[in-house]
Amino acid sequence: MRTVYFCPHYFFEKVLWRCLTISKKDIQINEEIRDKELRVISSDGKQLGIMSSKEALALAEQKNLDLVKIAPQSVPPVCKIMDYGKYRFEQAKREKEARKNQHVVDIKEVRLSLNIDTHDFNTKLNNATKFIKHGDKVKVSIRFRGREMGHPEIGLETMNRFAEACAEFASVEKPAKLEGRNMLMFLAPKSNK
Repeated sequence: MRTVYFCPHYFFEKVLWRCLTISKKDIQINEEIRDKELRVISSDGKQLGIMSSKEALALAEQKNLDLVKIAPQSVPPVCKIMDYGKYRFEQAKREKEARKNQHVVDIKEVRLSLNIDTHDFNTKLNNATKFIKHGDKVKVSIRFRGREMGHPEIGLETMNRFAEACAEFASVEKPAKLEGRNMLMFLAPKSNK
């Protein structure tokens, strides 16, 4: 007959440590599940029926897996027997892949002046074209200095000319508007529908 000793170090290392480090606030696993009755699903997706949480936990421990509450709002709550560490790893992998595939739209700025020359205007237009084709929004601004504040219509005319030149690949998201000493306009890439 074999003598079994209770080793607190083993208990802490194998049971408690795993529950504390793996568990997350919104998902209950193993001993955190306090419901009387649970609908249990096996690791391969088969319905095992309704049983008490003690029975379900014993079944999970027998298979060396975790009992995870996947649908707490249903009556009775649904739990699945699975390897929770592997589940969290795969979930993190999916989230990382989703973040990699999403494109963050930046706002790039192009500054014009009230009496801008043709070549400078074309250079700024080429830069804005490059930004918009990359998928970024463009903030076009004109800073009025000194006596230029008396002629906002010239700034509006420059902004409209810039918007018309960009009309092929960009749409005006916010039309030109004077805010203090700055006139601002926002351009966004045209959606390909």
